[in-house]
Formats: sequence, C-alpha cells, structure tokens
Amino acid sequence: MKNFLILFVLLSTSFCYAQDSVYTRKMVNTLSSKEFWGRGYTKDGMKKAADFLAAEYKKLGLIPFSDSYKQDFNFPVNTFPGKMMVQINGKKLIPGKDFIVSNESPGIKQKATLIPIDSLNYQASPFLKVSLKDKLTWSVGTEVGNNTQIQINKKNFTETPKEINVEIENKFIENFKASNVCGLLKGTKYPDSILIITAHYDHLGGMGKDTYFPGANDNAAGIATLLSLAKYYATNPPPFSVGFICFAAEEAGLLGSRYYTQNPLSPLSNIKFLINLDLVGTGEAGMTVVNATVYPKAFSLLNEINDEHKYISKINPRGKAANSDHYFFSEKGVLAFFIYTQGGPTAYHDVFDKPETLPLTEYNDLFKLIVNFNKKIME
Repeated sequence: MKNFLILFVLLSTSFCYAQDSVYTRKMVNTLSSKEFWGRGYTKDGMKKAADFLAAEYKKLGLIPFSDSYKQDFNFPVNTFPGKMMVQINGKKLIPGKDFIVSNESPGIKQKATLIPIDSLNYQASPFLKVSLKDKLTWSVGTEVGNNTQIQINKKNFTETPKEINVEIENKFIENFKASNVCGLLKGTKYPDSILIITAHYDHLGGMGKDTYFPGANDNAAGIATLLSLAKYYATNPPPFSVGFICFAAEEAGLLGSRYYTQNPLSPLSNIKFLINLDLVGTGEAGMTVVNATVYPKAFSLLNEINDEHKYISKINPRGKAANSDHYFFSEKGVLAFFIYTQGGPTAYHDVFDKPETLPLTEYNDLFKLIVNFNKKIME
C-alpha cells in the first residue's frame, strides 16, 4: 500500500507538469495568433490581449491588486495601420519578409530613382532612404522622424536597387492607452510577504493591414509561463502571497514597468523577490539570469537547486542590465532576477517568431526550477 501511494504521488506530480505544458502551449498559440495582431498598436491587438489576460486571471481565481485587474496609462506611439506598398525595380516586395519600414518613419507616397550612397545605402530624396540588410528587425517608435527609411532583406532581393515606388501610411497616436494586467493570490499565512512574477505581454503589433509580428518567444512564452505558475499556485496555495503582473509597452522602452514602479498598486517594500520572464521558449543552450552578480546569494541558491535536480544544462550569470521589466524594480531596491533561455530558433523581432517553430524545450524543467526556488527564497 505504501509503495502504491508513493507511485500515485509521483504520477500525480508528472501529470500536473504535463497538464501545465499543455496549458502553456495553448496560451502561446492563442496569444501569438492573428486575433491578437502582434499584441500591439493596430486592430486593438494590445487591448484584446489585456482583456484576455484579465479574463484568464479571473478564471484561475486571482483577485485584482485594487479595483480592477488593469492599470491604465498612456504614451505616444507611431503606428502603421494602412497601406504598406514598396516596389523596387518594378518588383513588389512582401512586408516583413522582404522589407520593413523604420519605426519612426512618416507616411509617404513617391516614385523615384534611387541614387547609391554606397553598396548598401540608397537615397530617393531627402525624405526617402533605402538600405540593404542581412536581417530585418523591427521595433516600436514613440515619435515620428523627418524621413521614411525602408530596409530591404538583401538575401531576398539580389538586384541593384534603381527605382522605387512606395506608398506607406502612418498614424501617430499621441496618447495611446495601454494597461498593465495585475492579479494576486493571497498567502495562507503571510499575506503581506509577496513574491512577484512578471512578464510583458505586448509585442510589435502589425505593419500595414496584412502583416503582423506573432511574438511567440517574445513574449507569449513568458506570459504563458506566468499564467501556468498562476494556475499552479491557485491549486497549491503557498503561505506567502504571489502577485502576477503582465506589463504593456515593454517594447516601447519598459514603459509599463516604469509606470507601475512610479504608481505601485501595493507597497514595493512588501515584495520579497521578483522574477521576470522574457524570451523563455527555448533552453537547449541553457539560460541566463540578469542581476545574478548583484544578488549572489540568491543566484547561489538557484544554482544549488538546479545542481541537485539537473533541470537546466547551464545557468549563466549576468550583471545589472536595463533590458527588461525587472529593471525599474531593481532601481527601487526590489530584489529581482530576469530569466531568459538560450538556444533553438533565432527569430527575434521579426515575422518568423511563430508558435509552430517555438520548441518550449526546457519549459517543464524551468517551471520546476522556479517553483522550487520560490519556495526556498521565501522561507
């Protein structure tokens, strides 16, 4: 009977983690889908994602930090909701795959001859420039520049650019409304002792009316892992409270997390530790911890747990860096790690960061490592 109970417990634990993997994959697929349009600034992509996350919090049993799951704020952003047409030498290029428009570009409609500046850069006029790139990487612009810049994937276009025909529409939104999505599970014994898990849910949105950036690894994977942890803690209540914050506008310059730390919904002093998850959909080559050298005792504890259970092949230490949403918390004195995985697909800030090619290689091991670390760090 004793052996049967041990086997039952082991099978139950494995089943729990397997179920989490299924749930996580579902969340990655959903958030990266066309419905959410890159969780950005056109077709209500970011708002739809925020609404979805708030509903998921409620379904999992999380309560709001305050009156609402959402913490609203505003910021300026340059968007491209309409026409996105570029022809070079009479050949129509595909947005996202053959070309991108620099994020601060104004709209333009022009036919012109391209004058070479050098072998990689061309100019049609003072207001229109073209460059050839090995890789097309997009980002978010919060202002509008003086000229339109087109970047062309030189692997897909091998001719010498001589003529351009372009029609691009932009729309500058001075006060774009976004929302951090915040939920809480109160601790069974120490409700004022809070562990915070964060991830940004926004991505790059769309470029034109037909092209969007799925953002599977960046950062649907982080959000899916956060939701899986919320699901786990909702059914396994810890003595300490666990807060979950899905940030908006990380891609626009960490604006959501900066706003939260300036307007916290609960005292920052109550946060005992914060774990930020961003780009966690791989893991073949291990993972990296930002702030590892800032908090060596916590990093040593993480490694002790990992060495004992052989979860992740390698954990690389990194120092302080303003490269994700942990940063402004650290600046306010909150102990925080930013975790990202390495290896696997290299798609980043492009249209190829898709759920069907994201392996989630080390999801189960990363999940177990985080749960075990949280238990130890909050003791």
